[in-house]
Amino acid sequence: MSKSLSFSTRPQGTTPWLALTAMLLVMTGCANTAKDLGTHGTASLSAEHQDWFDGGRPKYLEFRHKNTIRKADEALAANNPREAIRLLESLTAKGLPKGYYELAKVYDHGELVPRDPAKAAQLYGEAVSTPSYILGNASLNLAKLYREGDGVERNDLLAYYLLQQAVEEEVGRDAPVMLAELLSKGGEGVKADPSLAASLYRKAAEQGQPEALLALAQAHRPDGWLAASPEQASDYAQRYARALKRQARDGDVNAMIQLSKLYTPTGLLSDQPQQQLHWLMQAAQAGDNSALQQAGKALLERGDVEQGLSMLQRAANNGDVDAMTALGKVLLQDRLVPARPDSATRWLNTALEQGSTDAAVILGRALVAGEGVPANPQRGIALLKQAAAQDDGLALAALGDIYLSGEEVPTQPYMAADYLKRGSQLGHPYAKQQLGELYLNGRGVTPDPERAEALLREAVEQGQTGALRVLGEGYLTGEVLPARPQQAKTLLQQAVDAGDTTAMTKLGEAYMLGQLPADRSSQGLSLLEQAAREGDAYAMVVMGRAYRDGEGVSRDLAKSTYWLEKARDAGHPSAEEALSRTRQDQGSAGNIRALVEAAENGHPGSMAALGEAFLKGQGVQQDLARASRWLRRAADQGHAGAAASLGRMYLDGRGVTRDPAKGLHYIEQAVARGHAGARADLGELLLNGKVTAADPERGIRLLQQAARGGHQSAQLRLGEAYLSGEHVAQDTQRGLEMIRTVAERGDEYAAQILGKVYLEGTGVDADPNKANRWLTQASEAGNLSAQSLLGTALLRGDGSMTQDTARGQRLLTQAADRGHAGAQATLGREYLRGDHIEMNRRQGADYLLKAARQGHETARLALAKAYLSANGLENANNEQALVWLDGVMGGDSEMAAETLHGLLSDDSALEAVQETASR
Repeated sequence: MSKSLSFSTRPQGTTPWLALTAMLLVMTGCANTAKDLGTHGTASLSAEHQDWFDGGRPKYLEFRHKNTIRKADEALAANNPREAIRLLESLTAKGLPKGYYELAKVYDHGELVPRDPAKAAQLYGEAVSTPSYILGNASLNLAKLYREGDGVERNDLLAYYLLQQAVEEEVGRDAPVMLAELLSKGGEGVKADPSLAASLYRKAAEQGQPEALLALAQAHRPDGWLAASPEQASDYAQRYARALKRQARDGDVNAMIQLSKLYTPTGLLSDQPQQQLHWLMQAAQAGDNSALQQAGKALLERGDVEQGLSMLQRAANNGDVDAMTALGKVLLQDRLVPARPDSATRWLNTALEQGSTDAAVILGRALVAGEGVPANPQRGIALLKQAAAQDDGLALAALGDIYLSGEEVPTQPYMAADYLKRGSQLGHPYAKQQLGELYLNGRGVTPDPERAEALLREAVEQGQTGALRVLGEGYLTGEVLPARPQQAKTLLQQAVDAGDTTAMTKLGEAYMLGQLPADRSSQGLSLLEQAAREGDAYAMVVMGRAYRDGEGVSRDLAKSTYWLEKARDAGHPSAEEALSRTRQDQGSAGNIRALVEAAENGHPGSMAALGEAFLKGQGVQQDLARASRWLRRAADQGHAGAAASLGRMYLDGRGVTRDPAKGLHYIEQAVARGHAGARADLGELLLNGKVTAADPERGIRLLQQAARGGHQSAQLRLGEAYLSGEHVAQDTQRGLEMIRTVAERGDEYAAQILGKVYLEGTGVDADPNKANRWLTQASEAGNLSAQSLLGTALLRGDGSMTQDTARGQRLLTQAADRGHAGAQATLGREYLRGDHIEMNRRQGADYLLKAARQGHETARLALAKAYLSANGLENANNEQALVWLDGVMGGDSEMAAETLHGLLSDDSALEAVQETASR
């Protein structure tokens, strides 16, 4: 029914949904009372908006006002917006809704004046405050602004009530479709009602509205919000296509473009390239540059490179910024097109001048990585920051990656975290994945496993394959996230199915090492072989190690050699070291003759392996002269590992005349050839400056490169640097992460460092459980310092450690009896004090003497103080007492012990020892 001659007479206080209910009863025939539908708002409207819905006396528009509207329309048609606004403001001054509505449209459309959606919203609000015949249209237009957050803060609840009001007023426009869209999934403050949404859509579909047909086609797909029905989805899609074709025949270019989207691989009518291209070409011929650009992309995807580039070029020449960007990207990165970096950068720079954020991201990333264009990280980062300022999620994710890696700029995890938080808030899946990883390891943010898990799951839901792998690895290790082997297996397999070769390698390795139960014995090997075939060098390394060590497969040194040589040729930094171990194992297994034969035949790897065998005496008698000869031959033929080993020999003077300059020469050779161990060695030398001039900046950079290649000593040294802030910005969490990685591989010293950090609370909260775990691991691996530290902590209950005197005494005794001076000194003092173990002066004296003989300063000082006190010489020179002590220790051992036993029978001497021990 036309509303042009009628006015709303809704009683004051009537709620909009009652009228909507009555309409829907007629539309659907599926409800009997108003209560069957109910209200879907879950919150109350604010007081300032109540008068939009509370009815009231209608305003009548007299004929002279209609004449004013006509004159305003004529002024707009004559391109005179100032006069039109003056006329309309004369009506708003009288409080007439039609004046507010027409003036709001001027600012909403922004055709002849700068668009101002905020002002439009304010004027629409004035229009709906008083019932009139434009109430429905004003409500609908205002609902659109609130639904989209355009000029006003997004408010789904307010949009919901405005749309109900528009439907009640029977505006005959798209209000029912918009209301259905809101109710299909619900919104903030609005309860979803798929059944009611479907009813609204179906009614609109019966009237031929394309938007409703499209919504129902999507709703009945397998991932839709209605019951999946391929038949209904197809029927609605076909009807939607017919509606679009009618519009297209009338010259509607947008309909042509929408038709093309129906025939893409993810379109409603499946992949029909000819139909897709047909409609894009139709739109292009109608003068739509965007269609020309999309047609060019479609042709390129089909492999029609020449025509695709031609169409992109035409669109770009016509000034289409998206086409310029697409053309630049294709010429820079597409494998099907010969790289044309000059043309690519020209088009991307032109798009940049036109304000293209996408061009800034594409060119910025290329410049940072040096992919397709000469590397220029400074300009690349500047372009990415420019795009990030425009809230581009990919730019923010890329910046986070850059400031985490430390390759182009110094590592700045806190800055990276800020970029990733912004990218995550914008919904970018890779930003969420990276931020989730940061929350897992506490790098740049406070560790938060729950937040990490939530972010990674969100990224997974958005199709981020890497997040599947990261989350799977987290569940697999069970260190930060709960150990969930079955979920780990499922997630890693999903990542594998999505084509993630790193996940393929990780899953294969987990099967091989027995971390996950395999469905069949060959499953792990099969995954690793597939990853290797796809070029994953680490998969080759894992297989090489497995065959060498017999993990998950029968030991086969020939196969180990094969895979490790492939990994080395593929450039994996740890392959050379692993290959050297395999060849050493071959020699140890008695196959020295084969190794010698291969070396004499000129195989550099065999020369290096033979040199290492002579160097370490593995499979042959140690012969340092022959070792240096074979290593030199291998190094001269470019073998990085041989150069590294030979360099160390010259630095240490082992088997050759010590020659630091020559040692550095060979180490530098190995570094230039990418040897991780040599990078670690040179990095350490440049930090301490003992052999060559100190260069901490390069030293840290070399250690970082070696650490990224998996070199354990580099990771450990770098981790210590981050812990202490030595030569780098202190980053406790990153340092702990690196040291933990090494400790988990069984390194006793790394485990000792971790244990001490958690025991003493150095840069982290003290954690006695973690301290116990890591110190125990180091102790069981034979680390006497860790054994002494743990024994002392348990004996005394230090560092919040639960006191266990029996275990503490046992550990200290074991370390002391194996010659650890610190344990001897501690145990000696404990026996003398008798606070935690039974006093035994004789044993205390014996242990202190043993520690002092090894030069333990505290033990020496304690005994010297005892001597001074026993002789009433507390204020005498300590050096005199230490001379006495050296004299005692230099004589007969039994006599020395008896002398100390006698000395420590004196109470004042014993008190001096205890006082020294407490310092």
